[in-house]
Amino acid sequence: MSIARRGMLALVGALGIGAVAASAPGVAQAWEPQKPVEFVIMAGQGGGADKMARLMQTVIEKNGWSSKPLTPINKPGGSGAEALVHLKTKGGSDPDHTIMVTLNSFYTTPLRQPGLGVDIATFTPIARMAEDTFLLWVHKDSGITNIEEFVVAAKEAGNDWVMAGTGKLQEDQLLTDFLNAAYGLNMKYVPYKGGGKVAKQLAGQHANSTVNNPSEQEGFYASGDTVPLAAFTPDRLELFPDAPTFRELGQDFVYFMQRSVVGAPGMSDEAAAYYRELFQKVYESEDWQAYRKKKSLYGDFLSDQALMDYWMTEREIHKAMLSEMGAL
Repeated sequence: MSIARRGMLALVGALGIGAVAASAPGVAQAWEPQKPVEFVIMAGQGGGADKMARLMQTVIEKNGWSSKPLTPINKPGGSGAEALVHLKTKGGSDPDHTIMVTLNSFYTTPLRQPGLGVDIATFTPIARMAEDTFLLWVHKDSGITNIEEFVVAAKEAGNDWVMAGTGKLQEDQLLTDFLNAAYGLNMKYVPYKGGGKVAKQLAGQHANSTVNNPSEQEGFYASGDTVPLAAFTPDRLELFPDAPTFRELGQDFVYFMQRSVVGAPGMSDEAAAYYRELFQKVYESEDWQAYRKKKSLYGDFLSDQALMDYWMTEREIHKAMLSEMGAL
C-alpha cells in the first residue's frame, strides 16, 4: 500500500472515531439557542433601556455571535410589572430562550407590588453592562440656567410645576421626591411609559422639568432646546461640564440606574454561561465602549454571583428609599 493511501485511511479512521465520540452519550456539547431569543425590554420605546437593548442586538447580529436572533419586545406596563411577570412565567415554560434588559424598577416594582409574586433573587444574573446617570433638565425658554433659579421658579409654581418621569414610584419619582424634600418644593410628578416620551414632554413644553438620562435627552440638548442644570453623579460628566453635581451644590446625593441583562428563573447553567459569555463580548466590543462614553455611562461589567450580590444590596437601598417616601 502506498504511503499516500495509508495516510488517507488513517485520516478517515480518525474522522470516524471523532464522529462517534461526538455522538456518544456523556460527551457534552456547548449550549446555544435553538430558536429566536425573546429580548424583553422593561420600558417603552425610545428610552435608555430600549436604545441600549437595540444597540446590543445590533452588535451581536453584526458580529454573528449568536446562532439565533435576539428579538426585542417592549413591555413597559405597570412600571415594569408586565415585563417581570412575563419573565417569571417564562421561567416555567422556556427559561433558556428568554432574557430581559432591566433598570431600577427591577427592585422597586416587586417591593411595591408584592401581589405579583416576583422575587428577583430567583432570576438569573447575566450581566450588568453599565450604570446610567441622571441630570435635572429644563427647557431653554424657561430662562433658568442654574439650580437657584430652578428652586425659585418651582417654589413659586408649587403643585403646578410638572416634573415628567418614567413610571410610578421608580427612578424618576425617587429623584423628584429627593428634590422636593431637599429644596422645600411641591412639584407634581407625572409618569409616562418610557424616557423617550418624557424627553418629548419637556421639549414640547408640556412639562417644566425632567430627570432624564443623557441618552434620552441628548437630541434635544444638541439642538439647544433643553438645558442640564445639575447631575446626580459623584463628579461632573465630561459631556456636560457646565452642569455641577448636587454634591457641589451642598446635597450629598448620588444616584445611578443599572443597565443589566437578566435571565428567567430556572435558566439552565449551560444557557446562563452562554449568555454571560455573549454579553461580555458585547461589553468588550468597540461599539459598546464607544456607546458608554457617548452616553456618559458608569459601572464595570458584573456577572453571576457578583451581580446577584449587587442586586441584593440595591434592593435594600431602594426599600429604604421607598419606606422613607411612605410608599411601602
